Amino acid sequence: MPTVSELLTTNLHDVFGNRDAAARRAAIERTYSPDVTFTDPEGTVTGWDALDQKAAGILDEAPGAFQFVEEGRRYVSEHHGVLAWGFGPVGAPAVRGVDVVEVRDGVVVSLTTVLAEPTASD
Repeated sequence: MPTVSELLTTNLHDVFGNRDAAARRAAIERTYSPDVTFTDPEGTVTGWDALDQKAAGILDEAPGAFQFVEEGRRYVSEHHGVLAWGFGPVGAPAVRGVDVVEVRDGVVVSLTTVLAEPTASD
């Protein structure tokens, strides 16, 4: 059974950072419960298909040079994890945020993305 930390990695890199649709879908099916909820500033969606559409939409709208990069420490407990990230060209993220996951029985049951407010230097 994967650890919370491993699920954070898969969520960021193998799902939201993966431009290969088939590989992304395989990662979704092994990482999340079928009724996973994903909440971001646009709202909440439920299920593998909706999560796949969200990830594909983010990547389809972004330039090819954009990628997700982990920023800072991971925070994990038995059932929760938090990972900060940046998305954009390497070394110059256009957006930053954190992903918060809830894990049960070795899969993510809920994922919440919170975006960082822009600073004066952004």
